[in-house]
This record gives sequence, C-alpha cells and structure tokens, in this order.
Amino acid sequence: MSAGEQQEVQPPPATPSEPAEPDAAHRYEAVVPHWFYCKVTDSRERWVPFSTQDSDRLEEAHTAGRDKGDVVVPTSGGRYDVQLAQRRRVAVYWEEEAAEVRRCTWFYKGDKDNKYIPYSESFSEELEEAYMVAVTLDEWKKKLESPSREIIILHNPKLMVHYQPVAISDDWVSTPTEQGRPRTVKRGVENIAAEIPNGEPLQIDHLVFVVHGIGPACDIRFRSIVQCVNDFRNVSLSMLQAHFKKAQEQQQIGRVEFLPVNWHSSLHSTGVDVDLERITLPSINRLRHFINDTILDVFFYNSSTYCQTIVDTVASEMNRLHQLFMQRNPLFKGGVSIAGHSLGSLILFDLLTNQKAAPEEEEEEEEHSTEGSRTASGHGGVEEVQEILKKLELAEYCDVFEKEKMDRQALSLCTEKNLKEMGIPLGPRMKILHYVSSKMERQDQSPAGPGSSRERGVEPGSPLQRDPGGSDEGRNCQYRDVALGQVSANYPQLNYKPSIFFAFGSPIGMFLTVRGVKRINPSYSLPTCKGFFNIFHPFDPVAYRIEPMIVPDLEFEPMLLPHHKGRKRMHLELKEGLTRMSVDLKNNLLGSLRVAWQSFTRAQLPAIEAVTTAAEPEAEAGTEKQPAAKPEEAPVAAKEEATSINVGRLNGGNRIDYVLQEKPIESFNEYLFALQGHLCYWESEDTVLLVLKEIYQTQGVTLDQPLPGSH
Repeated sequence: MSAGEQQEVQPPPATPSEPAEPDAAHRYEAVVPHWFYCKVTDSRERWVPFSTQDSDRLEEAHTAGRDKGDVVVPTSGGRYDVQLAQRRRVAVYWEEEAAEVRRCTWFYKGDKDNKYIPYSESFSEELEEAYMVAVTLDEWKKKLESPSREIIILHNPKLMVHYQPVAISDDWVSTPTEQGRPRTVKRGVENIAAEIPNGEPLQIDHLVFVVHGIGPACDIRFRSIVQCVNDFRNVSLSMLQAHFKKAQEQQQIGRVEFLPVNWHSSLHSTGVDVDLERITLPSINRLRHFINDTILDVFFYNSSTYCQTIVDTVASEMNRLHQLFMQRNPLFKGGVSIAGHSLGSLILFDLLTNQKAAPEEEEEEEEHSTEGSRTASGHGGVEEVQEILKKLELAEYCDVFEKEKMDRQALSLCTEKNLKEMGIPLGPRMKILHYVSSKMERQDQSPAGPGSSRERGVEPGSPLQRDPGGSDEGRNCQYRDVALGQVSANYPQLNYKPSIFFAFGSPIGMFLTVRGVKRINPSYSLPTCKGFFNIFHPFDPVAYRIEPMIVPDLEFEPMLLPHHKGRKRMHLELKEGLTRMSVDLKNNLLGSLRVAWQSFTRAQLPAIEAVTTAAEPEAEAGTEKQPAAKPEEAPVAAKEEATSINVGRLNGGNRIDYVLQEKPIESFNEYLFALQGHLCYWESEDTVLLVLKEIYQTQGVTLDQPLPGSH
C-alpha cells in the first residue's frame, strides 16, 4: 500500500495542474502605491494625487525611513512640506490648514461626483492581502468588512464591489445585495483615470512676489490670492513648455517661482472690522459687508494710520518670503521681480518710489566731498539758504532751516515730505519746491550738457524738473515729485532690488493724477527697479495708462499684446480688415470723383473756366486732403508696432503700456465683461507669456519663435 501511495503521490508533479499553480502564483504582482492629499473646498473633501515626481520621493522616503523619526519631504516645487510620520501636508510660505496625506493603493467610487476615494492605508493592506490570496489560489468571491461595517466583495480581478449599508438597526446584517447601491472598487492608481502631473522643474531661475488688490477674493470665483497665483504658476509652466521648449531641452532654463503676498488679513485683524460693524446699518446686510470687506480697502490705504499698516505688512511679508526662500534654496542665483494687481500695484509703486539706491547714495557722498570749503564748513551753505528764503519772502522760516542744518545741497535733496515734517506750510512748500526745480532745469540746460537729476546725485524722490517750455519762475512746475500727495507714512526698505515691476489692471495713473502729479519726468526711473510694465485688459474699469503722463503731447496707442498662439484673434483681424477695406474704398471713390471733377472743369466754356479757375485748386485741395488725412486709420498695425516712441526711462526706454486682446464674446458688450476684464489676469496666457518673455530676456533667453508685434 505504501508503494502504491507513493506511486499515486509521485505522478501529480508531472501533471499539467501542478505547473498551473506556479503560473497562478506568478500572476500576482504587488500594487504600485501613489500618494494623495485631501483638499477641502467649501466643506467638501477631494483627494488630489501628488505629481509623479513627488510621489516617488515620498515612497522612497517612506521605504527608507519607516522606522525613523520625523521625515519631512518637500513637495509641489518646495511650497509644501509633507511630514511623513504624521501624514500631514503643510504650507511653507503662507498660512493654510494642514491636509491629510495617504499612501494609496485601493479606491472606491464616491456617490456625489463619481470621484474615486482612497481607502485607509490599513484597510488597503487587508484588501491587498485578500487579493493576493485570491489570485494565488484562484479563489474568489472573497468578502471583507471595512471598519465602518461596509462590505467589499472580490468577485474576480475585473469586478470588485463595495456595498454600503442603508441603516444599521441590529447586529443582523442583510445580504450585500440588499444593502443599497453597489460602488465600484479599483486596485491601483492606473485604473481610476486620475490626472497625475509629471512635476515641476527643480531649477528655479527667477522669483516673483505677487501682491493682491482690494478684498480677500481675487477673481470672479471668489478665490484667494494663493489659489489665483497657483493658476498663474500653472499657466507659466504650460507657456514654458510651449514657447521655451528649445531652452528647456538644452537645460538652459528651469521655471519661474511665483509666491503670493497677502496683506488683507493683517489689515482686517487690527480690530477695524469690529469698529465698522458697530456703525454699519442693518439694511442690505450682504452688500454692506461686501463694501466693508473690499471697497473700503481703498479708503484704508488713503488713511495715514492704516496705510502704514498696509505698507509695513507688504514690505515685511516680501522680505520674510525672500529670506525663507533663500534659506530653502541656498544655490539660487536668479533675480527677483514683483507684480501687483489693482490696488496692490499702487502699493508696490509707492514702495518702489521710496526705496533708496546704494549707488546713488555713493554718488551723493562723492559730490558732497568735492564741494570744497562751501560744504566742508556748512556755514556758507546755510547762509545761502537764508538768502534764498529771503528772496522768496520766507525769512520767517530761516530759524527752522538753520536748526535742521540745511545747506544748499541739502535743500536740493528735499522732498515735499521732508518739508512737511519740518513744519513748513503748504504754500511755502510749493514756493521752495518750485524754486529748486527751476534751478535744476537751468543746470540741465547749461553748456555742460543735459543730465538727469539721477546723474547729479539727486534722490529720486526729490523735485523733478519743470517743463522746458517755461521761461519765468512764476509759472507752475509741470514735473512734480511722483511721491507728491502720497499718504504720510514711513515706507520700509526691501532687502533686495527688484528686476522688473509688473502692474496688472493698475490704477497708478489715476492716483498720481488725483494726487496732483500731471506729468512724469521722462528722465525719472524707479530708484531700485529698472523695469516697469503696465498690463491691462481693454475693458478693465480700474486700469489706467502711464505713457500719456510722460509724453502728453503725442497721441499713440498702447502696445497690443500678441496672442500666445502667434497671431491676433480672428475677430480683431476681421475688424481691421473691414476698416482697411472701407478706407481703401473711400480713397478710391474720392480719387474717382477728383478725376471726374478735373475732366468736367477742363471741358467747360472759357467764360465758365474763368469762374472756376479759382475754385478748382480749392476743390482739388479738398479732395486731396481728405484721403491724405484719413489713411492714418488704416495702418493699425503700424500703431501697434510704434516701439520707437520715446517714453522715458521708467522702463529703460522701452514701452510701458500693454493692452490685452479681448475675446470674441467680450467684444459684443463691453459693460457685461467689465468686471471679468479686471479679474482675468490670473489665467491669461498672453499676460503670463509677456512676464516670462521679459524675465528671461534679462538672462539672454528668447522665445523659440518671436511672436508678431513683440519687441
């Protein structure tokens, strides 16, 4: 019997069923995990996958440091840190609630939006073990119960179902088919059709701080500055791939980092909201609350108390972000730029106009040291200032200037703010500023050669030259200090020098005009920032131009931003084509009439010819003048490419105003899309492409193919 048993036992290894079991065992492959984080929006949870790059880093750290202490992995381009042990994702540069992180392998379909939701890590491990046993032994119909008393049945590798109980009234559980609508269960992230980004380039070429405008919401969907800047950054990544592909393939560039700067929360945490609530009327409550939370920010900025809070917050936040960024990126060698939307651009402009440039301070010291005995002793300079005050019939203020040890050079450096701090009333201040600006204008027109106030070591906030057309000192100075009318505040200094200042939908021009600055000196530039771009939508009700304040005597259009796909929008091309066609038809018609008139007048009797000889030149002149005056309407492209216009040094001699192309639907009614026009910049490819083009131009990197109309 034992021999027979041995004979019966020995044959099975040779049968085909035995090799089938090893094949079945080899069929099982361990699931590849992917890391997700839970994003909560309006009390709704949504699980978002990390990029492939970040997920691989997290998995590597998880595998290597499972038994170690706290492991922190930077993700999302270094803007978020993942605390691996706590499974938390925390923001680095701004305040944000920590998000839950999971290492995900198994998913089930949700009820509301049909999005797949990952199971907990512990229950996913149970599901994976059951799946491995089922595949290995080819035994299906496995039933598992989740911690929340929900049933999961593994019917086969392609069909796995999750049943959610309708109600739990007792310990007797009905069959799964009676427990409500089944949910689909999937194994592995590759089976749930999730959009997983590859990740951002590690190399950061440039840093841009973005300051928001009024209110806590920055777009028509009432999203925060963080969310809007995230969109702006994502658009920049797609524009880099589309227009800087060659430079990316050659590893010349990486990406540009955009970081949001929030000042609204700091302003409204001062207790002012409580004070406003006490005096706000109860009617139309939502509208009044909206006004208190948004529109009043403009009035807060024009208040000396809250203006100080705002500029302190913006400057300190940008300095903090810059310091933190440099700590986390010690190898960063790129430049820094700043961008502001709406009121944020005005805040940045006021900050930049009050920055102190170190090279100019050195020039002032050199000029001060070479002044000779007049400046060495200081007494002669004080006496000259007293003579000037007497000449201006302001002798009663001599003691004030002597107390402040003001000599002639110090007087030339004085701004209206300085004179105001000395207690000089408005009328005498205007007389002194006008006198100084007149003297500076005479120096610029001297045979020694023209020189700007910057070249003479004059601080950029000092009075600028008056209009060269003015001949006597009694005329008003048309070039005023750009800091004229600014709210009295102590403007902080930035720890870096911005390369470029971008203004989106900016009211800077309007505020300067309201403050009394009618013209900007063409020789003026921001003390520490050499680039300035004013970008706006044609229907933006808040945006104003800058160039007409520099060149008021010349009418010209702003630069039209080329479409990011390399051409104008179709409706604009059609409109221009129809305009050119109508002008050509008018010119041809007038030309035909002129020829007919000439032939008619030549064919008249001599008596009639004598009468019409005087009228003929007038008629010819009239017919010739009309087509000569109108062709200006035709060359619209010439207006857009008028880059040779001298608009001063505010943007290094380059054009400042840039207008976006409206979309076809927006051209039907300007008023309907006015609000959208003010909030469109965050997702505007044309805006982002101009920002990237100008930034990378400073590094000698250009677009793969220049866009038509760009310079």
